[in-house]
Amino acid sequence: MAWQGLAAEFLQVPAVTRAYTAACVLTTAAVQLELLSPFQLYFNPHLVFRKFQVWRLVTNFLFFGPLGFSFFFNILFVFRYCRMLEEGSFRGRTADFVFMFLFGGVLMTLLGFLGSLFFLGQALMAMLVYVWSRRSPRVRVSFFGLFTFQAPFLPWALMGFSLLLGNSILVDLLGIAVGHIYYFLEDVFPNQPGGKRLLLTPGFLKLLLDAPAEDPNYLPLPEEQPGPHLPPPQE
Repeated sequence: MAWQGLAAEFLQVPAVTRAYTAACVLTTAAVQLELLSPFQLYFNPHLVFRKFQVWRLVTNFLFFGPLGFSFFFNILFVFRYCRMLEEGSFRGRTADFVFMFLFGGVLMTLLGFLGSLFFLGQALMAMLVYVWSRRSPRVRVSFFGLFTFQAPFLPWALMGFSLLLGNSILVDLLGIAVGHIYYFLEDVFPNQPGGKRLLLTPGFLKLLLDAPAEDPNYLPLPEEQPGPHLPPPQE
């Protein structure tokens, strides 16, 4: 029964958050069970473009390392802030949310290649946290119950925590940089004098992922309108 309740609760999670979180957990489980090796997942331009191992363009965003504190820490933040974005500023805009993932993934891959970064899941997590924090500037967040501060400071707190754990902050900086580029192009530049939206979600994504818009000129049939309905006249 507990598993059924957990599964039912998980199905209530928005689609993109559910799919990405599940893919990360399943990938890590497969590595833990030795069904996959991290060497089959990391980003390697030579293997991608010469050996056509194109799955590496995706799998490097799904592996957060072996089971341990770092994995649970990252997956918790991915789940929490991905869900808050999808249920908040991207509510009803699944195609735009997926396009943000695609934009961030492509830009991180290009910049990660220059910095010789092999796994970019943590950078994607930093991007999600950054975009959420800039769109929620008045929200106060608690960091492990020890510190409380305004949301825009959260990405930097995460980077400092990563540094304390002995990790390289280059991945966090990459995620913050890409998140800032997306935020500027999507939220800042269009509101400037002479500005406009440069990140336009492709129509095929909207067709596939978004519910069709209601026709403002559509007149519902009498039986579709709310309220009591008179029975049809008797012949």
